[in-house]
Amino acid sequence: MLVRCLYASRAAAGSGPAMLDDILTQSRRNNPTKGITGLLCVSKDVFIQLLEGGRDEVCDLYNAIVRDPRHEHVRLLAYDEIDQRQFGNWTMGRVDLTRINPSLMLKYFTRAELDPFSASGGATLALLGELVASASIIGRGE
Repeated sequence: MLVRCLYASRAAAGSGPAMLDDILTQSRRNNPTKGITGLLCVSKDVFIQLLEGGRDEVCDLYNAIVRDPRHEHVRLLAYDEIDQRQFGNWTMGRVDLTRINPSLMLKYFTRAELDPFSASGGATLALLGELVASASIIGRGE
């Protein structure tokens, strides 16, 4: 059974740009063997990550992220059983939201900044879908 897990978190205090590179490197190395695909969005200290794969693998990874000291305030935004992957060709794509038109943020959030903590999971998922459709992804990580 395939599932999709969408969560948000904040970078731990004192984290820098190297942490993001470490997370992406680790994801791109480990996720393919577990059958996990997904997408990571970062803006300032806010992370949104979408994970797709088998239920056990996605749940195990999500639980590891909750315990990871690099993340704080981890919040589950959506968890669904799915018929097919939306990001099946991505080991871990990355979106740099500092390069996105602020009007796109206003379409889904109350201000022109990434705030998944005060938006619905559906709105955040719709933002990710639009980012993929507009080719705003920096790398597929293949």
